[in-house]
Amino acid sequence: MQMNTPPRSTIRLTRRGRVALIATGAVVAAAAVAVPLLLTMGTEKTRPTSLVIPEGWRAGQIYEAVDKALALPPGATKKSLAKAKLKLPNDAEGNPEGYLFPATYPLEKKATPESLLTFMVDTANKKFSGSPITAGAQRNAMNVYQVVTIASIVQAEAATKADMGKVARVVFNRLQRGMPLQMDSTLNYALNRSTLTTTMDDTKLENPYNSYQRMGLPPTPIANPGEEALHAAISPTPGDWLYFVTVKPGDTRFTASYEEQQQNVAEFNRYRKSASASPTASSTVSSTVSSTASR
Repeated sequence: MQMNTPPRSTIRLTRRGRVALIATGAVVAAAAVAVPLLLTMGTEKTRPTSLVIPEGWRAGQIYEAVDKALALPPGATKKSLAKAKLKLPNDAEGNPEGYLFPATYPLEKKATPESLLTFMVDTANKKFSGSPITAGAQRNAMNVYQVVTIASIVQAEAATKADMGKVARVVFNRLQRGMPLQMDSTLNYALNRSTLTTTMDDTKLENPYNSYQRMGLPPTPIANPGEEALHAAISPTPGDWLYFVTVKPGDTRFTASYEEQQQNVAEFNRYRKSASASPTASSTVSSTVSSTASR
């Protein structure tokens, strides 16, 4: 059924904010996406023995983690891309974003930025070339690179793993209706930030990753998604949703109605206002609540 869509400037979708925490001294599962740097260490003076790349990290975060793990000058890993000879799809044009697969990687004595990045990309290619991903891409009339791009948005936007399939369905529904995605996560990527606040000026940014102004998918993935997000991207939950907002932790609401979305957003704004008045509650809001604003 065709739906009347409000003017582009009035539609605001939600995205998930993340808080960066640094932890050392323990091996944690790669699914622990809230922790950006996890290095296994024997003592303070010994070199880390493994590097955990959490789901949803951007390439820039991974470069920094490799620099720290190998005790290299800042920027060394990024500079090594030119000689890494990574096996990336043509659509990537040499950019490994989306193909640095989240996992635990051993740090051998002879490890280099090139060897670690190659390990990550080779792991991604093995995961992505499997029949579930390739068959899912064909079923949805996409290529694998597009699947990874959608999965990266799902990884950034979904408040919980249970929401991933629904977020993916919102992406598909909006693409099929010729609507801009209007995902704040793509704007955050363009501006190299992670924030809960997106202004109207932000949405006017001239940038290929601004999904408020540009139609279709962003030119590359916006993060490195995990397996749950990939599964959601090839098998989105059935539904007619076009909007979603996390009103409060554990309460993400999906709807096909713009009017209902406005009501949900108003409730979110009331919750955020009341929570921000409390010092203890405001910290919870900043790390777990997705925000949206409709104007």
